[in-house]
Amino acid sequence: MISRSFLKAGHTPTLLSAFLYFDLSFMVWVILGPLGVAIAKTFHLDPAQKGFMVAIPVLAGALLRLVAGVAVDHIGPKKTGLVGQLIVIAGLITAWRLGLHSYHQVLALGVILGVAGASFAVALPLASRWYPPEHQGLALGIAGAGNSGTALAALFAPSLAQHFGWNTVIGLAALPLCVAFAVYLVFAKDAPNRPAPKKLAEYLDVLKTKDAWWLMLLYGVTFGGFVGLSSSLTIYFNAEYGLPAVTAGFFTAACVFAGSFVRPVGGAIADRIGGVRTLTVVYVLAALGLAVASFQLPSPFIALGVIMFVMMSLGAGNGAVFQLAPQRFGKEIGVVTGLVGMTGGVGGFYLASSLGWAKQVTGSYQAGLLAFAALALLALTGLTRVKTRWRKTWGAQVQTAGAALRL
Repeated sequence: MISRSFLKAGHTPTLLSAFLYFDLSFMVWVILGPLGVAIAKTFHLDPAQKGFMVAIPVLAGALLRLVAGVAVDHIGPKKTGLVGQLIVIAGLITAWRLGLHSYHQVLALGVILGVAGASFAVALPLASRWYPPEHQGLALGIAGAGNSGTALAALFAPSLAQHFGWNTVIGLAALPLCVAFAVYLVFAKDAPNRPAPKKLAEYLDVLKTKDAWWLMLLYGVTFGGFVGLSSSLTIYFNAEYGLPAVTAGFFTAACVFAGSFVRPVGGAIADRIGGVRTLTVVYVLAALGLAVASFQLPSPFIALGVIMFVMMSLGAGNGAVFQLAPQRFGKEIGVVTGLVGMTGGVGGFYLASSLGWAKQVTGSYQAGLLAFAALALLALTGLTRVKTRWRKTWGAQVQTAGAALRL
């Protein structure tokens, strides 16, 4: 899948640095989810509060991605990433040293963790600008596979919390971030073809383009589903099937690893057959899997298999959306990444909070899962409507730039 031409085309140290930065940032972004069972016991939280707690970092990350996208185009992705990492490290250490003594303090930490979620708007442009259009899907898929960091949180946080306490785990999370910061500082480089900074008002021009809104919707479903489930699954497996927090964390990690490592595959497939065709299959499979998962399955292992299937579908979709974005918005990729990433986070906030609300009101997660399956079908309907126009208008644009169109 990784050809010699791909290795020659870009800058591998930057690509790998972007992956590591993204991976560990995502690890701490969703860490309240794997710690949710322990935190809920400490503060006696109900299902709606648990859902909101794990959704707050997702929403904060969504909003801050737009800020990060603007900063990327003004001061460059490397400087933006360095500042963001320092904020998150300082926030984790402060929370650990002072302690978190109330539910509202946990929510405040969730806002700081949103800065880690904004890494999406930094890591992807950092990698993307080094690679030509024919390798965008794979390059962004590799960098974007850093969302596997959510699996690291699910894998280690519950067991560490069991031995050392959940507040200590928050402090321990700063250690790998310091390693990622050092690697990023030394090896990451801004691409030489960085666009000139624009005035702040010019960024709003992107929102006047219908295609930007369509890409935002498409990613709101694929990434929203991925991160919403990543944040919620430990609590879901614990509440729905009575699994201990550590076992529920292992189940969550399996689901997240499956979705994360299919992301570059989705990008590579989109490079070959086009992002539109790839997404068409993705939405059908994701909607089907979510609908099946909404019925409480007789075994947690069957549920694990179904949700892994959903996460793989959504992961492939994440790679496919970012095969499309640079073809349409090559010069504005920083702010577009921020906007698209923002709506992805908003989708994740909706899913995580709606799952908690559904459990609180109905005693089941079914309503939340079925509603998101309906959103996947809505995205499929929209994609079907616009694909013909995209092939006509994008084709002319990409050919003018001297590249081949892959829709």
